[in-house]
Amino acid sequence: MIGICGYGADIPRNRIKVEEIAKVWGTDAPSYKKGLMLEEKSVPSPDQDTITMSVEAGRRAVKRAGIDPAEIGAVYIGSESHPYAVKPSGTVLAEALGATPDCHTADFEFACKAGTEAMFVTSQLVKAGSMKYALAVGADTSQGAPSDALEYSAAAGAAAFIFCADKSRIIAELVDSCAYMTDTPDFWRREYMHYPKHGGRFTGEPAYFRHVLSAAGEMMKKAGMKPADFKYAIFHQPNGKFPMRAGKILGFDKEQIVTGWLVNRLGNTYSGSSPLGLTAVLDVAAPGDNILLVSYGSGAGSDAFVFNVKQRIKEVQNITKKTRAMLDNNKKYLDYGSYLKFRNKIRMSEE
Repeated sequence: MIGICGYGADIPRNRIKVEEIAKVWGTDAPSYKKGLMLEEKSVPSPDQDTITMSVEAGRRAVKRAGIDPAEIGAVYIGSESHPYAVKPSGTVLAEALGATPDCHTADFEFACKAGTEAMFVTSQLVKAGSMKYALAVGADTSQGAPSDALEYSAAAGAAAFIFCADKSRIIAELVDSCAYMTDTPDFWRREYMHYPKHGGRFTGEPAYFRHVLSAAGEMMKKAGMKPADFKYAIFHQPNGKFPMRAGKILGFDKEQIVTGWLVNRLGNTYSGSSPLGLTAVLDVAAPGDNILLVSYGSGAGSDAFVFNVKQRIKEVQNITKKTRAMLDNNKKYLDYGSYLKFRNKIRMSEE
């Protein structure tokens, strides 16, 4: 048996409402609220980035795992907004947590599925017996150009998971996993570009839905399970509409999806999107619950996982901050000018 023995999340307290963005650009805010089911999103402060959020989420994961961080054998951060082009994020996280110098560290990138990519690798390292504990993080301070549709959803957050093979510590057993990938360039950002570009209407089909539905279908087939066997289902959340539609096509009802559906008031945290949904589900899950997790990353691919919740979950849920509490409480709303300043979207001319 292998699985998650500790998890944690981090969400900035700053928010901006879709109406605040829309009134600057003369956009129809109700279309984002009704059509894409977006109300507001998180915004990192100037002193917050992928590393700082990963540290906070990682520390909460260590607390829930109840382990000595010196025993962590690998630390991997999946993100498309690493603070440095050349310098790892993972080494800062590993040292901040108290890992030893022989801890293996790497930064992962695969658009919005880099976090689940790290989860897959860490789980397999533990399964192979290469290490006792391994930490995977999905974190982003995602980018969206001013006036672009992405500006209404691009948000910030981090989710961290520690995997182990110690049955006495596992809170959610990893039953199985799979992946589905193709070369579908629906979203990209070249080096030196401040903001990504996207394929517009191609972002839904053949990108998001083809990969999410294929990965989820293959996962259930591989595990010998059907939608009715799951208490919770979490899908990548680029907006509020896509995961709900994907779940409906697959045969899941709204009640199975809504617990891990954070995007309407969080925004799209890219590599942290579906992993943050998983942390919200683990915060309330009960022993015996089955969980389906399906990520999506442009380029394109999806990772799918099936977890079965174990008895120890009740011992760890209240040890540290829960995801919904961070999402709902102690919020600070920004005006558009402050948002531009915080996200460094105001740049001096070079002339």
